[in-house]
Amino acid sequence: MAEKLVIIGAGDFQNPLILKAKEKGYETHVFAWQDGSVGERTADYFYPVSITEKEKILEICKGIQPVGVTSIGSDLAVVTVNYVAEQLGLVGNGPENTRLATNKYEMRKAFARNGDPSVGYVLAVWRDGKVVFPGDEIRPDTGFMFPVIVKPVDRSGSRGITLLSGPEGLEAAVEAACGQSFLHQAVIEEYVEGEEFSVEFISYEKAHYLLALTRKFTTGAPHFIETGHVQPAGVSDETLNQIRRVVSHGLDTLQVSYGPSHAEVKISPEGRVTIIEIGARMGGDCIGSDLVPLSTGYDFVGMTVDIACGKPLRMVQNPHHREARIRFVFSPEDLAKLETVKQAGVEKVWRISPMEPFDGHGVTDSSNRYGYMITTRD
Repeated sequence: MAEKLVIIGAGDFQNPLILKAKEKGYETHVFAWQDGSVGERTADYFYPVSITEKEKILEICKGIQPVGVTSIGSDLAVVTVNYVAEQLGLVGNGPENTRLATNKYEMRKAFARNGDPSVGYVLAVWRDGKVVFPGDEIRPDTGFMFPVIVKPVDRSGSRGITLLSGPEGLEAAVEAACGQSFLHQAVIEEYVEGEEFSVEFISYEKAHYLLALTRKFTTGAPHFIETGHVQPAGVSDETLNQIRRVVSHGLDTLQVSYGPSHAEVKISPEGRVTIIEIGARMGGDCIGSDLVPLSTGYDFVGMTVDIACGKPLRMVQNPHHREARIRFVFSPEDLAKLETVKQAGVEKVWRISPMEPFDGHGVTDSSNRYGYMITTRD
């Protein structure tokens, strides 16, 4: 009888995890809100339960008796993964990691306590038609340095993010961020100039192994929605080693012991590395599921499955390409650009997602982009 693996989430970015688990011989039990996502069809067993209903999922899992529980690409799923794993005695990162790694305000406080290079921050809530600062940090009206980024404390995918160059618009930005937050809270952070990168690690028994550095492209201010990613990032060995040291220390701060992680950092013109945030899960946008194996040869998803199921980490580097890239579609013009890339023939198309119909809505965050194309180059 096949061993059983519970997977939290069924969307397009979770499907590679489902397929990899089945490839490895596991019986997949997938939980997610039923909305027609691809994982509903590819899973061996699908349960129409929201990923936020951790107690209900736990009760069902007691009957399933899985050897592991995991997810990729979702901070929200990390809460349920860690909870179910702890309750069933499976591999996971525990409640303290959940508290620190899924709340940007708690993460900032942990970085400050542990000496990690981070930024100034303050907690803000929208209450009775005005901004309220319940914490005791420096506030924007008492010396906080602009420009600032306003974001929900507990969301990802560029949801509810606004860049402000001064106090004007702060109330609207906090209200918007709190409206996207499950906790109805926002964090205001000092904005750091520099190039932005994401960092993919795999951890096993509190040891951290760098897999890839990704150069990120965004729409820029005010919402910074990702337009694409490329690996490798093309930085010097010195810079790469500095990033390795900084992020490894940050992973210790957040008590990440097992599994994938996705850090976002900025490098200043002077070469200083600043941690923007770290998620105790694989990066979305196909970074971990596709770009890492394509550009490095490491089976990131396969290692995630193995670790979740209690198997030791095996760092095997398979044949790979010189470069891997993903481009996202925001408009019909972007779709035409993808066709130009295909016709040029310099890059090979790895995968093109189904394209949503262009209905005229503006892209407001990563969840409502129209599609993407992944390419490789040798």
